[in-house]
Amino acid sequence: MPDDDALDSTVPQTARIWNYLLGGTDNFAVDRAVGEQILASRPELAENARLSRAYLIRAVKYLAGEAGIRQFLDIGTGLPAANNTHQVAQSVAPSSRVVYVDNDPMVLAHARTLLAGTSEGAITYIDADMHDMDLVLREAGRALDFSRPVAVLFMGVLGHVEDDAVAQAIVRRALAAVPSGSHLAVYDGTDITPANVEAARIWNESAAQPYHLRSPARLAQFFDGLELVEPGVVPVTRWRPEDDAPEIDQFCAVGRKP
Repeated sequence: MPDDDALDSTVPQTARIWNYLLGGTDNFAVDRAVGEQILASRPELAENARLSRAYLIRAVKYLAGEAGIRQFLDIGTGLPAANNTHQVAQSVAPSSRVVYVDNDPMVLAHARTLLAGTSEGAITYIDADMHDMDLVLREAGRALDFSRPVAVLFMGVLGHVEDDAVAQAIVRRALAAVPSGSHLAVYDGTDITPANVEAARIWNESAAQPYHLRSPARLAQFFDGLELVEPGVVPVTRWRPEDDAPEIDQFCAVGRKP
């Protein structure tokens, strides 16, 4: 577990700001200050954070259920919340194995103490940056069998990579390591509304990790060469919805490696 010195309470961090927007308590005053600035310009963002989380739950249920995936690589997992990837996957298929990847000391501290899997399944945590995909895959390979399908998740994190080519290379490297039948699931913020652009501007003025919005068309490029699962690249509330939530400017998709 990281020492307390590693948990810098003076600099806003992405995972903690998002935790605040989700209504969590694992955050510091500086994180709440940024969150309040964002909510002042976009009060609906807290609900949007919940709706994005709901997409993750539906996507993992689909992957563990209809798609039959039993291995999950969740890259940039963030702070534990209700219905984490392993809880959702193992509720559908108890033998599911889940590897979480993050490099935020607070995330890792919580992951090691709060998360527990089923007796049939397994959970592993890797302290790594998604930019170092060779390290991620090497460590994940200790827990996952890369000869069998894996669901690779990038939930709300690819926006932290400004350059499209770099972000696409990260995704391609992860997918190159997994076989046919593996899946990619992504959601991220888009630049389709002035309000979201303004929220990103406020975020980037204060947060340690800037966040860069993309258009839905640019997000779709992460799925080049994959078979998109219906309904394709859509707002998170339009991906196999279970209610009538309104469209928001977080977009998502799930794709299958042929």
